[in-house]
Amino acid sequence: MLKEFKEFAMRGNVVDMAVGIIMGAAFGTIVTSLVADVIMPPIGMLLGNIDFSNLFLVLKEGKAPGPYASLAAAKAAGAASINYGFFINTVISFLIVAFSVFILVRAINKLKREEGTQPPAATTKECPYCVSSIPIKAIRCPHCTSELKAG
Repeated sequence: MLKEFKEFAMRGNVVDMAVGIIMGAAFGTIVTSLVADVIMPPIGMLLGNIDFSNLFLVLKEGKAPGPYASLAAAKAAGAASINYGFFINTVISFLIVAFSVFILVRAINKLKREEGTQPPAATTKECPYCVSSIPIKAIRCPHCTSELKAG
């Protein structure tokens, strides 16, 4: 059973999938940082110094009564909140990842289309005497036995 599992785990598709998942997770982390650390601060500044990670709505106050200066203060007080600022960041991250995957798939599809438009290399030629299809390397026609020019 251990040998069978090892064969399964080491198949090319499983290893490729694992590498893809690891790379996807790393890419997701990079996009999250891009959104939180690069994209959202300038947008927040343009909208009046809003920190999107601190946008929240208190549903129920915690041990210490509100208002809370930040989401961290609300969580420290044990308040129940809807953290819509994090949701906005997550939606933007998703859109960036989705757009990146779209661009990648589009490029791969374009390469496949270009690959498919090239005619395949000829493997047969026509006998000039009997007009039969014969292998391209043939020097004698198998149908009419005529000698053909080399090349």
